Amino acid sequence: MAAWLVGPQDVRIQMKAVGICGSDVHYLKVQAMRVADFIVKEPMVIGHECAGIIEEFGSEVKHLDMKFFATPLVFGSLANQVVHPADLCFKLPGNVSLEEGAMCEPLSVGVHACRRANVGPETNVLVMGAGPIGLVTLLAARAFGAPRIVIANVDDYRLSVAKTLGADEIVKVSTNIQVSL
Repeated sequence: MAAWLVGPQDVRIQMKAVGICGSDVHYLKVQAMRVADFIVKEPMVIGHECAGIIEEFGSEVKHLDMKFFATPLVFGSLANQVVHPADLCFKLPGNVSLEEGAMCEPLSVGVHACRRANVGPETNVLVMGAGPIGLVTLLAARAFGAPRIVIANVDDYRLSVAKTLGADEIVKVSTNIQVSL
């Protein structure tokens, strides 16, 4: 095993669950072609929706148990182990699995969107996109009390999942954009 350099305020975490986000895919498709734009000397590691077990503590870190955390993209977590600042780690409740813990970051995006939009019992919601973030936004909007939620997407399967998760209506949109004058 490689020697891990754990700073005084860091922890070494054995990864148990990692998600691949749209921004990870974007990096691999677009940003990887422009490596000169980055001053990163080491290979990019994707995956920033994760959960794991803390195996080593820095000298200034109090004891922590199982943790969830999200990291900046440059320091991804699709690895067996990562070293990460302890103050960006959060303990999972005992009734939350590691897989569920890894999904807290995407869920937080939906919750944040609903808070920013002041979603409540009198707010009808339109969600554009039925990917993972759109679906958790649908769930968050329902939890915030939205009486009517419509979700739009180009893919029939994703729309069927949205309907199963409680969308009041689904709208299939086209990628065929034509301008008529």
